[in-house]
Amino acid sequence: MYTVIIPAAGQGKRMGSDKNKVLLELKHRPVIFHTVSRFEQDASCNAIYLAARQEELTELTDILQGFTKVKGLVIGGSERQYSIHNVLKTIPPCAVVMVHDAARPFVSHETLTQLYDGALARKAVIAAVQVKDTIKVVNELVIDHTLDRTTLWQVQTPQAFTYDLLLEAYNQAERDGFLGTDDASLVERLGQPVSVVVSDYDNIKLTTPEDLYFAEAIMKKRGIECSE
Repeated sequence: MYTVIIPAAGQGKRMGSDKNKVLLELKHRPVIFHTVSRFEQDASCNAIYLAARQEELTELTDILQGFTKVKGLVIGGSERQYSIHNVLKTIPPCAVVMVHDAARPFVSHETLTQLYDGALARKAVIAAVQVKDTIKVVNELVIDHTLDRTTLWQVQTPQAFTYDLLLEAYNQAERDGFLGTDDASLVERLGQPVSVVVSDYDNIKLTTPEDLYFAEAIMKKRGIECSE
């Protein structure tokens, strides 16, 4: 069984909203409701913990009161990494820990299964998809060179690790004063190989207002409906 940590303490400034983007509604339900639902419905998930802002604890508690696997809300830090570490230090030891963006409400159960099995077998695995577009390195609006697209992957979450490995990675980053871009970057610093699980392009992160339109389209395609 695995435990998932969902950092939900961000502000989402690029969404252009006056509230946390995970509290915005999709089909009459907050984004965080849809995200947590993915793990509540996954048989291999044993516990769900969230990092939250102090001023949003009550609202999140109300939204998530029907979820039996939500075991705790922990006050987040000033950075995503600090929020996750706060939670990681409080959860009971377990076989596998996943970390998942609160604003990714469409991860598939197939991806979750592959990540869980992969973490048990290889200690560190992440969800990702191959880049579709041509990527160029540009300096001062002039192309420097073109990257080999076949080697480029767009990283998603969840990212899954054995509990001991992830805790060691976070503790080491804290000792070194290192701030990484994702969980895998902390694990990579320990010399641990990180494998990729091929995810799907529906597993988007809601970052800008335009993403809400894509989210509606994904929900329509999947036949997801929520009552008011």
